[in-house]
Amino acid sequence: MIESRPPPNGPVLLTSRKDYIYYTMKIDKWTLPHLKQHLQFAIDLEFWTIPFYMSALYSIVDRTSDAFQFVQSVVNQEMLHVQLAANIANAYGMSPTFAAPVYEGKKIPHLDFKLDDPDPVRRFSPFSAEIGPMDQERINAMCLIEYPEWKSPEPPDLSDTVTEYPNIGAFYRAIAFGATQLTEDLNGGVNQVDLFSAYYRNLPSLTVTDRGEAGLNQVDLLIQAITEQGEGISRAREDIVYSFQNTATDPAPQLSHFEKFIKVRRKLPETYPVTPLSELSQSSFGPVLILRENFAALRAALEKLFSGKNPGDFFRLMVTVGADIQNCWTEGFTPRFD
Repeated sequence: MIESRPPPNGPVLLTSRKDYIYYTMKIDKWTLPHLKQHLQFAIDLEFWTIPFYMSALYSIVDRTSDAFQFVQSVVNQEMLHVQLAANIANAYGMSPTFAAPVYEGKKIPHLDFKLDDPDPVRRFSPFSAEIGPMDQERINAMCLIEYPEWKSPEPPDLSDTVTEYPNIGAFYRAIAFGATQLTEDLNGGVNQVDLFSAYYRNLPSLTVTDRGEAGLNQVDLLIQAITEQGEGISRAREDIVYSFQNTATDPAPQLSHFEKFIKVRRKLPETYPVTPLSELSQSSFGPVLILRENFAALRAALEKLFSGKNPGDFFRLMVTVGADIQNCWTEGFTPRFD
């Protein structure tokens, strides 16, 4: 599926981010199906984080606490990231799907932290990828998901079998690489969604409206927004780039997701207690069943939204799912989405 060509002489501009990559062996040439596969992976990963982060968020008793405010701001940006990744996917001819996320063991979609150097799992253990309250296992998992790419940029390790990357930075760097090679397949203006521009006044665009090099610059901007907000990929600075900061509702817009989670990790908040299953009757699982039903409706609405249709009740469903998660915790249940 992937062809190779001899490396050029000297440095190659990876994207408009001015990251120069030196190729010592070969340049892998991506195909459009390979790029589409990775764009769906990106949407899978971004969408996976939302119920995981929201469940931990609404387990916090004090909604005025810094922990609640920090995590809530991250959840809002993860919704933005879903939109940005879906807009890129549509620009390359792929309407995204939203399958039910799976939360089991320590498996986080398309990331293998042990591939990173140094291995961040040594620092952020124990961790769990299962739905739960804002405890040590969950906050460690959040830090791992948003863990910065510490190594200097190198040619991404690409092949048609790659499904896992050491961190989000490497994952999106690979997507940027593939997008750059497939500029001729870029068709801006297809099923673009903009729900968040009022919160990002300094970003010139949250959509892909152009073709060719102009469209590629827009794609690159959206990828930068995702990685800057998430990991704070510009590691030399504590603050993320001003253009990517929330200008309306974020209590600490200059901090990346990783930095916010580190602050929460230093002092974990009080969370709602969970009633043991042995003390629950079958008839008392109402809040969990309601959550699962509304979450399924939200997934269907997202697919309609990013396929050019108007789901109508998208915002209502998003708010309803948040309230359902809170109801689960206050009633003594761990939320379930499957």
